[in-house]
This record gives sequence, structure tokens and C-alpha cells, in this order.
Amino acid sequence: MARVADPTVLKAELRIAETQTKDIKIGQVAEVDTRNGVVQGKVSRMDPASTNGTVGVDVILEGALPPGARPDLSVDGTVRLEKLDDVIFVGRPAFGQEESTITLFKLTPDGEAHRTKVVLGRSSVNQIEIKEGLQPGDQVILSDMSSYDQFDRVRLN
Repeated sequence: MARVADPTVLKAELRIAETQTKDIKIGQVAEVDTRNGVVQGKVSRMDPASTNGTVGVDVILEGALPPGARPDLSVDGTVRLEKLDDVIFVGRPAFGQEESTITLFKLTPDGEAHRTKVVLGRSSVNQIEIKEGLQPGDQVILSDMSSYDQFDRVRLN
């Protein structure tokens, strides 16, 4: 038995967590990292059902393939859901869902962190939009600080 494939016409098969696929649509722009280069593409198909908590998303690759691109190569991919201009964002905090209000500890120049109310907007896998409460350049603690819930400020050593 043999598989016949044209190595110049490849697609990427991405496995995306089912909780992250609600906004993916056919035709959206995607980037596929083959570890030998990044290739642009477009979402061409989505599996109708999830398997083991993930949904299969096919990406048609556009443009020249990087050296070493071949069938069954392990790749990483990113689907661009939307491009937002002029947005304040931080990494995803340990707790906090999109379109909610949370408190984060904001670092101050004197070595303390003060509890600050922050309004969150839309999110991606690893970043979240800040609607209110922080300004560009502010530094916050993103890790779990629930053990300090009774304090409004903490000193960092």
C-alpha cells in the first residue's frame, strides 16, 4: 500500500481546543510554523465534531513552502480571528474571563503592588484586552494571588 501526494500542494491540519473555536470561520487568515519557516494560509474546513477536546481545522497554504516542508510534518498554527488596532492588552491572568471585571496587583516604583480593578475585553489563547484600569507601560502580576485576597497591597522583595 502506498500514499500518493503532491509535495507542492500541502495543507495544514491544526488541532484547536474546542473552547477556542467558536469564532473560527472559513476564509480566515492563518499562519503555519513548520519550524523551518512560517507560511501564510487560509482556513478551508473545520471538523463538524470535536475529538478528545479538540476540533480539526484545515488550512490551505499559500505561497512558497519553506525547505523541508513535506506531508505529515508536525506544525504549529495560529488563526487570526480579528485584528484590533490601538488596544491595551496583557498576558492572560491566572483568573479572569473575557468581558468581566477582576482585580490585579499593579506594580509601583516603590516596590509594592496595589490591588487595581481592571475591566477585561476580548481574549485570545494567551492575551486579553484591557478596557479600563490599566495604561500602556503598567506592570501587573498575572499569577494566582488569591492567597492575598484580604490585602489591598503587598510589598515585593
